[in-house]
Amino acid sequence: MEQRETAVALCAVGAEKVVSNELRKLGLKVEGSGFGKVRFHADLAGLYRSLMALRAADRVLLEAASFPAEDFDALFEGARDVPWERLVSRGMGLAVAKVRASRSKLRAETSVQAVVHKAVAERLCGAFRVRRLPEGEKTAELRVYIEKDRVSLLLDISGEPLFKRGYRNEGGAAPLRETTAAAILLLSNWRRKFPLYDPFCGSGTIVIEAAMYAWDMAPGLGRRFALEDLPMANGETGEAVWTELAAKIGFDRTIRISGSDTDGRALSAARANLTRARGLAAGGFSRRIRQGRRDDSAPAASVQNGPADPELRLLPMEEARAPSAWEAGSPGFIVTNPPYGKRIGSPEEAEAIYGGMEGLGRNFPGWKLALITSHPGFESFFGRKADSCREITNGAIPSFLFQYERL
Repeated sequence: MEQRETAVALCAVGAEKVVSNELRKLGLKVEGSGFGKVRFHADLAGLYRSLMALRAADRVLLEAASFPAEDFDALFEGARDVPWERLVSRGMGLAVAKVRASRSKLRAETSVQAVVHKAVAERLCGAFRVRRLPEGEKTAELRVYIEKDRVSLLLDISGEPLFKRGYRNEGGAAPLRETTAAAILLLSNWRRKFPLYDPFCGSGTIVIEAAMYAWDMAPGLGRRFALEDLPMANGETGEAVWTELAAKIGFDRTIRISGSDTDGRALSAARANLTRARGLAAGGFSRRIRQGRRDDSAPAASVQNGPADPELRLLPMEEARAPSAWEAGSPGFIVTNPPYGKRIGSPEEAEAIYGGMEGLGRNFPGWKLALITSHPGFESFFGRKADSCREITNGAIPSFLFQYERL
């Protein structure tokens, strides 16, 4: 039986439930969740699957060790005792990227960082019989979390953050993080059988994440991961997971997703991003060919735009209407990220927009609304109290997800 590892998925604070549900649907065992973290167990195939298929997680980290430490001597010994040579490849550099300490005697984060780096480097140098670790392009990144005097040493197996899907070369002035967009879609309970509209689509993040979900397209199919450079990596296992996930894609599915914006440049970026998103799976397939591991039975994803693409229009929110074809069916969802009045515009301009949104109830009767903003007073400007409100972070911005069950 293949060894099962303990891993941690990092996510926006407020998205832990979403990520836990995603992991369970991938067949992985969730141990528990906390402030922006979900702990789970997986074999190697499960780790590949989590990297490629999680929509709302920002990173996946492998737990290399967990041990008690009340002083720096115990921290050094505990970190040095880990068999890092089984986890880090010869020729890689080493970085302790982040330290977080809470309710512990070890609180000096820069000192913790230095001690862990020294202990791990000493172990690796001894195992690889070198005087010092190289400083190169490939670097093993560690994170250290200390909670109640218990140390967790975590090895990043993501590389670039998972919100970097590869499709968004143009993000607009105030882009929504891809993983946050996916989280609010899943928190809204939207499913592909329902129509969806984003009246402030900007560079298209919500619309594209919704389309990828509707297509059953795993978001990580077209990119690399740090896991691929580690000793535990297995190309055949990774390719098998890739093929399994790629086979589920259905670009020919009927989807009823649209977005609009008043900024023509943002819409141009959205259309370009959408085209790149469609090509992600094909890009992964091309990488397989370059690596000489082509499997002719694996699906080659189409990259051509077609009738199943979301519709993107240059249109102000006030003029948008639920299309008649949608009105004949079940009510839909409005999921959106309106201006906050921080990075673009002023708070007064944002508040005026929120007031104007009351017209959505007339133009989209019976639809649901899920909206993310950093403005805690949204409800007073919109004119209605939300059915639910939860805190969720959008990158470094503390925000709120307001949900209305019926407009």
